[in-house]
Amino acid sequence: MAILQAQNKQFLLDGKPLQLISGAIHYFRVVPEYWNDRLLKLKACGFNTVETYIPWNLHEPQENVFNFDGIANIVRFVEQAGELGLHVIVRPSPYICAEWEFGGFPAWLLKYTDMRLRCMDQAYLEKVDRYYDALIPLLVPLLSTNGGPIIAMQIENEYGSYGNDTAYLTYLRDGLINRGVDVMLFTSDGPEDGMLQGGTVPGTLATVNFGSKPEEAFDKFREYRVDEPLVCMEYWNGWFDHWLKPHHTRDAGDVADVFDRMLRAGASVNFYMFHGGTNFGFYNGANYGDKYEATITSYDYDSPLSECGDETEKYKAVRSVIANYLGKDVKDFPELPAPIKKKSYGRITLAEKADMLDHLPILSESVKCVYPEPMEKLGQSYGFIVYSTHVSGPRSGEKLHLQEVHDRAQVFLDGVYQGTVERWDSRPLPMDIPAEGAKLDIVVENMGRVNYGPKLKDYKGITEGVRMNNQFLFDWTIYPLPLDNLTAIPFERSAEVSERNDRPAFYRGEFTVEEAGDTFIRLDSWTKGVVWINGFNLGRYWEKGPQQTLYLPAPLLRIGRNEIIVFELHHTDTPVIELTDTPDLG
Repeated sequence: MAILQAQNKQFLLDGKPLQLISGAIHYFRVVPEYWNDRLLKLKACGFNTVETYIPWNLHEPQENVFNFDGIANIVRFVEQAGELGLHVIVRPSPYICAEWEFGGFPAWLLKYTDMRLRCMDQAYLEKVDRYYDALIPLLVPLLSTNGGPIIAMQIENEYGSYGNDTAYLTYLRDGLINRGVDVMLFTSDGPEDGMLQGGTVPGTLATVNFGSKPEEAFDKFREYRVDEPLVCMEYWNGWFDHWLKPHHTRDAGDVADVFDRMLRAGASVNFYMFHGGTNFGFYNGANYGDKYEATITSYDYDSPLSECGDETEKYKAVRSVIANYLGKDVKDFPELPAPIKKKSYGRITLAEKADMLDHLPILSESVKCVYPEPMEKLGQSYGFIVYSTHVSGPRSGEKLHLQEVHDRAQVFLDGVYQGTVERWDSRPLPMDIPAEGAKLDIVVENMGRVNYGPKLKDYKGITEGVRMNNQFLFDWTIYPLPLDNLTAIPFERSAEVSERNDRPAFYRGEFTVEEAGDTFIRLDSWTKGVVWINGFNLGRYWEKGPQQTLYLPAPLLRIGRNEIIVFELHHTDTPVIELTDTPDLG
């Protein structure tokens, strides 16, 4: 039995001093077949601990329906870390931020319109308690006090950046203890007065998160906690990317210098991220500062291990710092696992096609509504949603207003594309309606819920109505399109080049694999959409970047025939993709 304690400004594990050198690896952003590879590379870099969040929405995707299998098998991930001799720090939600959809909250919470999140709201706490009743018993046998690798567990996440309900934090802490968690508990917050006042709990270890100026950060921390160990629980050594913005990078030498200064100050450090991985499927989050900005599919984060698990210059610089600090040679560290092969499979023509609007009754079970309701009211969490109605005519020179569309809408009149309305550019569209009237279709993409800040309650779809000038339109048929099952799509052979009509369509093709290797999908002739490989949702692409390739890990491929489906929202001149051995994040 190992117990982590904090005494006299340092950590003791079984009574022996321990300085935590930790790295974040999110099991839910890495295919399970590669967990061991990434953990081995963490250990080979000189680290002694791995840290991970636990996203509630992955584990309870539908209310009272739990999932702990496959990429959601948190137990196996922790076990693998322990088998390699690594300590584990777990941050088990209910809120995680992490640039992850809705900050880890399940979207179904939003159907409870009166519920208040992240506070002592009884309706919210009942949902948290039920989730913890399913999750925490899985973790208790893995605690260090029970012979497992988990040495510490976080309460909530950066709560001082959101609120000051310390009764709520205390409730969560006591809930963990009452469920058998007897390892060290802690909070983490930014090194600012308001954050440290609102996000900490008396008698519970506090830690701070930052990316630079460690001396200033720790000085501020010391104003609040005199005798506790110095811990940077999130050392932001890179950063995440939004669509329409440049790819972030940070100099390896600068990262190494700040890290070295923290170690020599006696601090424990957790790299956020050590390996970022990928926002597979529809799980990317978004931020809302001055405007809505969605996070891209890649979560490379410019971290020491790249998105596909390659060691970078930052990896080498960090390993050298640890070796020098410990008085070792990097050769003394464990060996790196063999490199994972990269493969180019060439160009693949997607020769089958299905127009989405033409096949809505096959793809979705429609709902009749007086008013255009958001996804959550219809029990839908992710994907797309289509709103259809009939507009009377004649009307000339009027404007179509989509009130608070979340997040991106394509508008069609009698099947003809009229334009796109984006949450960050929601100008009305000019409309002329013929005397006989016209059918209006609005295809809305949920590009990821806000994961941080005051706009956390982020309903998707059309959230406040549709108007022609000042006249609200009623009597809608709504088609939810979560796209969690593509087997019903009625594909047909199509010509390679189609007339440019900007109508959403599914494209399908096949390719043969003799030897599986990691590869990267280029979609140079495509506009915006989503890609599936053998039924697995790889995530979104967008010609506007920065990301120009989608990472396809080898374990998702099959020896022999493989199916690829692309849902293109606008148009492709040539329905051809390329599988290359080189990533391009812009």
